[in-house]
Amino acid sequence: MASIDIESVRKSYGPFPVLHGVDLTIRDGEFIVLVGPSGCGKSTLLRMIAGLEEVTSGDIRISGNRVNDLAPKDRDIAMVFQSYALYPHMSVADNMSYSLRLRKTAKEKIASAVGGAAAKLGLEPLLERRPKALSGGQRQRVAMGRAIVRKPKAFLFDEPLSNLDARLREQMRAEIKKLHADLKATSIYVTHDQIEAMTLADRIVAMHGGVVQQVGSPLELYDTPANLFVAGFIGSPGMNFLEGRYVVPGEGKGAGIRLSDGTVVPVASRTGIGPDATVTLGIRPEHVVISDTGMLEASVDLVEPTGFGIILHLSLHGLPFKIFTLDREALSAGPTVRVDFPQKYLHVFDDKGDRVG
Repeated sequence: MASIDIESVRKSYGPFPVLHGVDLTIRDGEFIVLVGPSGCGKSTLLRMIAGLEEVTSGDIRISGNRVNDLAPKDRDIAMVFQSYALYPHMSVADNMSYSLRLRKTAKEKIASAVGGAAAKLGLEPLLERRPKALSGGQRQRVAMGRAIVRKPKAFLFDEPLSNLDARLREQMRAEIKKLHADLKATSIYVTHDQIEAMTLADRIVAMHGGVVQQVGSPLELYDTPANLFVAGFIGSPGMNFLEGRYVVPGEGKGAGIRLSDGTVVPVASRTGIGPDATVTLGIRPEHVVISDTGMLEASVDLVEPTGFGIILHLSLHGLPFKIFTLDREALSAGPTVRVDFPQKYLHVFDDKGDRVG
């Protein structure tokens, strides 16, 4: 396998910048997920690693070797596309072996490679079928098998599950994770689905506006988001936000955030922020506590049962606010509820949107 180093990489289309200096080191055997909204530059970065897009400036190195000027076929990587990109007139076996046949690989080695990949992916009964006789999930497995037989230095996945329904996506996520555990291959996976990112990644690279916002393990991004973008993007339902002013501790009182109605929400003391500074208070929906004696009252707009839990859609200080709870008594919530915010689950962001403390 291989390590991949991305050093100050920028990409522009004419006068329009897309990537603004990306630095990232991907360790040998690591599963990295690039996640972010449409237009954030994640697919462009993946295509630059593959050699399908030119680098405007900066360097990309695979196993320490600069590959900026190498053709895609010379980079020893394999790419799995969203569209599968299978040859409709070829059987599954022929699709999987095509790149090996182009290299004039010995027939015995081709048969061994295709058989091994088919066994890993559960494709053995399907080897003589053509793509039109396969389901979406089976086609995606064939596309993955075609990549596996090459035994490349790295696998690149460009939103490979986007065309599948919800149940198939769940199944394929598990299969991709098991496959990575088996192959221990360096993998870079692009998605806009933060659930895919959370469940698959060793580390997540959160991107927005062509800039890397945060790199870390899934739970690092979930528990300690670096800024408002990461806090709002990672997690479903997303984090709740309320604007306020920071109250410094003093005169026997602790630190707090004064909301627009004058309520002061106690928080742990933060350094590097002055009195009365504008801040944003964040709390995830599952951490909000419904209590008859709660400090804040919110109106109930919608009660949404999901089976596993219940999502309450509220209005708090005129802003949308959500609670996720396993308590089915929430199904009979009245027109208003009172809520509390446990201090250990509160996040504070400064007026630039960066995490404080």
